[in-house]
Amino acid sequence: MNKAKSQPGSQAGTEAVIEQSLYEAHKKIYIRSVTGVFATWRWALVWFTQLLYYGLCWLPWNGRQAVLFDLVERKFYIFGLIFWPQDIFYLAVLLIVSAYALFLFTAVGGRLFCGYACPQTVYSEIFMWIEKMIEGDRNARIKLDQQAMNLHKFSRKFAKHLAWLLFALWTGFTFVGYFTPIKTLAGEVMKLALGPWEIFWLLFYGFATYGNAGYMREQVCKYMCPYARFQSVMFDPDTLIVTYDEGRGEPRGARPKKLDYKSAGKGDCIDCGICVQVCPTGIDIRQGLQYECIGCSACIDGCDTVMDKMGYPRGLIRYSTEHAMQKKWQRKEILAHLIRPRIMIYGLLLVAIVGAAGYGIATRTPLKVDVIRDRNSLSREDESGMVENSFGLKIMNVSEVDRTYVISISGMDRISILHQPSFRIEVPAMKTETVSLEVYAPPESGAPGSNRIYFDVKAVNDERIAVHEKASFIMPQNAGH
Repeated sequence: MNKAKSQPGSQAGTEAVIEQSLYEAHKKIYIRSVTGVFATWRWALVWFTQLLYYGLCWLPWNGRQAVLFDLVERKFYIFGLIFWPQDIFYLAVLLIVSAYALFLFTAVGGRLFCGYACPQTVYSEIFMWIEKMIEGDRNARIKLDQQAMNLHKFSRKFAKHLAWLLFALWTGFTFVGYFTPIKTLAGEVMKLALGPWEIFWLLFYGFATYGNAGYMREQVCKYMCPYARFQSVMFDPDTLIVTYDEGRGEPRGARPKKLDYKSAGKGDCIDCGICVQVCPTGIDIRQGLQYECIGCSACIDGCDTVMDKMGYPRGLIRYSTEHAMQKKWQRKEILAHLIRPRIMIYGLLLVAIVGAAGYGIATRTPLKVDVIRDRNSLSREDESGMVENSFGLKIMNVSEVDRTYVISISGMDRISILHQPSFRIEVPAMKTETVSLEVYAPPESGAPGSNRIYFDVKAVNDERIAVHEKASFIMPQNAGH
């Protein structure tokens, strides 16, 4: 709050008090329904993403859930792939791929992700559809909110919030179902036997969905999402963005349909306000590109509908670029300038990273071996004069098939395991077995100190599954004397 002192000549002892808010007062946005090409694309993405989200956790695969992130067992199942904590590298690759994909899509078409696939956009679309089904379209909702509370208004509001809550809780239940097997979780819900962490995350994710998509909506995009703040860094004059053709539309103004508006000195914009009414963030695209614009193209569909009714050409609001608007380019020229150095660099890096990661996943061995030296006994000489080293082998069968492995050793002359050329061990599917092995070598087979040796672990009946793991064999200084 700021206080302004009285000016000379004013009544003594008085002062003007000016209150100034640091934040803009929130005004509820009543979004008008719109149909068109881009609205169809948005709903196609809504269906696609939600069928994946709500459906994958129920899909069976090899007697288990197809997609399951089992934090207790420390295993991530994604269809036929199983990732262990040692595979954290692939998570880093996924984050890098996501970042480069975001850079690429943004450089080409602006905030495509925000407008069509962002969870905030998707769930806001769903919640607004529920609101429309229960309370009616824009004018009906405005009229309802202006009414005093009565039975009709209460029943509509109660039904809307109940539907929102049920959908949000189902969303939270599905989220937890990716970490606790969904069928097990459903049984626990029916028996009211959920664990404390399951209850917490179900309610947290559910109420976050309810609050963000039901109440906050555009405020998440305007004030909470960092992407809106740094998006301009990834834009350039050849980036496709939602644009109002000011040269064609101005001067705007209302007019009869049959009026020869060009002779009257008017532009194509009839100032109907439809583009503002359909905008989920409540901006006026005619004022130029703003950081609040999420690129959903609802204003394009709304404006095209009006242009059709007036008999004017479509495209007063359209996807275009800064250069195209300045130089009056046509579609062919715009498309020709989409392929530019930064797009090629992003695209090549993305293809290279995805290709390398895909090759690594396709060729990785479903067997992991860790060799651990016995620190309590580095080496000793037995009664026969052989030098003995003790090792612990941790063998992880990361496949979903029980396997038998043959362990052999190499690197020094006449080196053996338990005085045998090899050793066999059975490891059940998705299990880890630890075995202690004594390795023997004659004193003359190596130099005093550390000698490099190798453990070879191969699956019986499938030699493609093999690991060649190095280790060190310690030879005492006075061995053989």
